[in-house]
Amino acid sequence: MPAPTPEPSTRLLIGLLLVAALVPRLWVFAVNENLYGDAVVRTELAERWLRAPHVITAYGDGAYQFGPLHMYLVGAALTVMDREVAGRAVSLLFGVLSVVPLFALTRRLFGWRAGVAAGLAFAAWGMHMQFATTAGSEAVSLFFMLATFALYAEGVDENRFAPLFQAAVMLNLACALRYDAWMYIPLLTLALVFSSEDKVASLTRAVGFGLMCLPFPLLWMQGNELMHGDPFFPVKVVEDFHRDWVKSSAGGGAAIGWRLQQLGFWPGIALLTLSPGVAVLGMVGMVKAWRTRPDTRWLVVMAVVPAAYFTFRAAVLLTFVPLGRFTVNQIALVPIFVALGFTALVGTRSEGVRKALAGVTAVLALAVPVALGLYTFRAEGRFQDSLRPVSPTSTNPVAVMKVADFVKEQVASKGGAVAIDDDPSYMDLQIAFFSGLPEERMARVRWDTFRKRLQEAQPEVLVRFDQGSLAKDPGVKLEGRTLVLDGVTYEELEGFSAPMHVYRRRP
Repeated sequence: MPAPTPEPSTRLLIGLLLVAALVPRLWVFAVNENLYGDAVVRTELAERWLRAPHVITAYGDGAYQFGPLHMYLVGAALTVMDREVAGRAVSLLFGVLSVVPLFALTRRLFGWRAGVAAGLAFAAWGMHMQFATTAGSEAVSLFFMLATFALYAEGVDENRFAPLFQAAVMLNLACALRYDAWMYIPLLTLALVFSSEDKVASLTRAVGFGLMCLPFPLLWMQGNELMHGDPFFPVKVVEDFHRDWVKSSAGGGAAIGWRLQQLGFWPGIALLTLSPGVAVLGMVGMVKAWRTRPDTRWLVVMAVVPAAYFTFRAAVLLTFVPLGRFTVNQIALVPIFVALGFTALVGTRSEGVRKALAGVTAVLALAVPVALGLYTFRAEGRFQDSLRPVSPTSTNPVAVMKVADFVKEQVASKGGAVAIDDDPSYMDLQIAFFSGLPEERMARVRWDTFRKRLQEAQPEVLVRFDQGSLAKDPGVKLEGRTLVLDGVTYEELEGFSAPMHVYRRRP
């Protein structure tokens, strides 16, 4: 019998995986811009919090529909970084570090080779490259979720409560970042009930773990109860938003086509963003693990049940609009099962077959994100716009950045002010953010303080959108290339394209 191959240094493996995750994210960090995931809004809220630091206790206390922990992290980064970089740097840090709990979890369940395969697949994951280089909360939240799973697996495997306690702490932090982490409290607690043949011990661990997961959710619910009269106020705001979004997206009638699209959304995102090879091997590995490895079934449940729940709401109930960023916690678990899926498919085949499959999988894992990133980079069109949210590269429309750059150069640098219309596609948020103007030098139709800011700032430049609300305002008179706002006349400037119109105040 040949001697087993010794395992390489764990520190060396983790170091190599960190480099593999960091290098491609540094490349796209240089070109990516805050666009999706409410990145600019999160940064602006963090700026507000930094001006008056306090413990955020409810929706209306400064976090709105976002997790308060993200405000603190971005706010801290803003003390040493520019606003366009701070939130992105936070995402990059936690995004790269995510490979550590991913490797630890996979190594514990399937061995170090499987851990390396999972880490490399994660490093090449195109959608995560965008999340890790923009100021949304997906990459940060995923780090805490993977840490939760890794510590949870350690606690169950070694029959110790200390790692379970640490897992509960990580899950509290994840819940303080994104609401989709909340569903893992009952799922992980219930999984502990079936984690051992000793039912008394299993039930005891489950109760202890469940209680340790509750501090942040209970405090957050109490804060919303005191401020808004409803402990679930933020969740209901998000739910109402999605219901209205479904109505505008699915159309009337039975919406058969829209329902069918949602049925394949989660596996489709895995195939598109992880690459077909990694996704198929991971899914085959999940099936194999469910059949042959009862000790790993809880992890399969963590990937499948949330995906099935959101799919049911989207395809059957029509109360949810799925987005690529909503799939991150489930898709991130697929690489863990890649090595097992590879063994299940070609483990007994010849060396040539195994090398061929490994080679094709590796090439696709690299080629798909590169092709997707290049296809959507500073390119506009129906397909580019559809793929950009899950592409490695995230860039604003050229016309939008042209307006933002104009305001930055001609207004912000000269100590001026601007009035900005609202836009149904939220491009007004991008213009306001990238203009570099402080809030007190902006009058934004989206704010309920628009008229007050208008009087105080006396903006010399105005930005209007074709579908915005400004033209419908009783105080606005629009005639050709002239706009009169509350008795002040603005003349439209040349060089900008619809739906945006830029005006300068008449002397």
